[in-house]
Amino acid sequence: MLITFSTDKTVSQAAAALQEVVPAHHFGVLQVYNFKEIMAKKGLEFSCECLVFEVCQPQQAKKLLDQNLSLSTILPCRISVYDEDGQTIIALLRPTSLVAQFNDPQITEIAQEIEERLVAIMNEVLSA
Repeated sequence: MLITFSTDKTVSQAAAALQEVVPAHHFGVLQVYNFKEIMAKKGLEFSCECLVFEVCQPQQAKKLLDQNLSLSTILPCRISVYDEDGQTIIALLRPTSLVAQFNDPQITEIAQEIEERLVAIMNEVLSA
């Protein structure tokens, strides 16, 4: 259900590469959540670096929503970049896993296309 890659890049380096790579694949970064900053604003100490990128490819999102509006609960897609035991991890919940419960071949096909693009983005971040 989870796709993960590790890299020797820092969280900041991987995040910067992700910001550059996403548009080349016709996705947009809608929002970036910095959990360390969010927790600090709430008065909580959170020592790990963890950034969550909400990414979307509007044409693919529209295809999904045209099939079933309840798919809005899994949109936009999220790619996380975080530090774990001194290693930077880039992670994604598989869109194909998220739509499996709908048991609809058209939805699964669209999710597969999205997943392939997101994995390509993650691989490009590793080599950037």
